[in-house]
Amino acid sequence: MKLIKQLIALATVAIATSATAAAPAEAPDALVKRISADVIDTAKADKDIQAGNQKKVMDLVESKILPHVDFQRMTQLAAGRAWRDATPEQQKQLSNEFRTLLIFTYSGALSQIKNETVEFKPLRAAPEDKEVEVRSQVNVARGEPVTLNYRLAQSPTGWKIFDINVLGAWLVETYKGTFASEINKSGIDGLIKTLAERNKKLAAKPLAKPIK
Repeated sequence: MKLIKQLIALATVAIATSATAAAPAEAPDALVKRISADVIDTAKADKDIQAGNQKKVMDLVESKILPHVDFQRMTQLAAGRAWRDATPEQQKQLSNEFRTLLIFTYSGALSQIKNETVEFKPLRAAPEDKEVEVRSQVNVARGEPVTLNYRLAQSPTGWKIFDINVLGAWLVETYKGTFASEINKSGIDGLIKTLAERNKKLAAKPLAKPIK
């Protein structure tokens, strides 16, 4: 589980943005390569982050990662057909809770980053493509490299990620089963409540201690 969280964090920081992000016309793989090093280096060099300082890690996630993640689309895909039946308010609440859950996941994993590096593969996409898949691998200190892929879509504000493949499994597909089970049992409101309760528990816990 710790390894999966680390890989999710590395996949996410690879599409993080900075306050001086380039124009939307920049190719998605070029954007990823240019800014990933900054975020990973920050996580590695900051002693507070390495020590699990929750506020500092959360601030890093908020400022560097969130602007390039399309949480609403991720939530819509994970909720499946139930999304269309939900009211606008339910959709908003569900997106917010799912966003918060992923923030805690990424924050806990960022404090675990040590000597891993990310290597990107050549982009296979045409200039007119509005959705692309950026492929990469994580080189770990011990063991074989791990393949990671990202799905990004072009938006008016630039490329945004809406799914991540970790260890051969797409993140949205992984959550889809959990969401469907909860929706079938207690509806959209039940899913929102379950996520909210889980987020409260995560908020009360300190971040995981870094791996030695």
